[in-house]
Amino acid sequence: MSTLSNQVLSLLNSLKGLHKHLLEVKQYLQRVLKGEIPANHQVIYSLQDILSLSPSLSSEEMVKGFAVKTNDSMLVMYLSSLIRSVIALHNLINNKLDNKAHAEKKLKPKETEDAGKSEGEAGEKEKANESIKK
Repeated sequence: MSTLSNQVLSLLNSLKGLHKHLLEVKQYLQRVLKGEIPANHQVIYSLQDILSLSPSLSSEEMVKGFAVKTNDSMLVMYLSSLIRSVIALHNLINNKLDNKAHAEKKLKPKETEDAGKSEGEAGEKEKANESIKK
């Protein structure tokens, strides 16, 4: 497996684990609200710390940061796609030129053979004409 697929798989597993833990926290808080279990203040403080450390996704600065990051990623993908297209076109042109040169090489020996035959035939006709004149 490639490194990229390993990284994606790792991130997917991490997200599944995070989702599972968040569901456990949700169930715990619901049970505390219903009065089924007593509230553990240490757990509540830990949750409050976690939530206060997480970034606010509604702030303008955070939204702009995500937009810039996304735009940068899209630009890199666009440029890499463009470069791959240019390289493919370059290879196509080189292939066409190679095929043309190869075809011309095949035709040249035939043309020289044909030219040699016609020169030979012309030489024989001249000799025949000279012998007739004599």
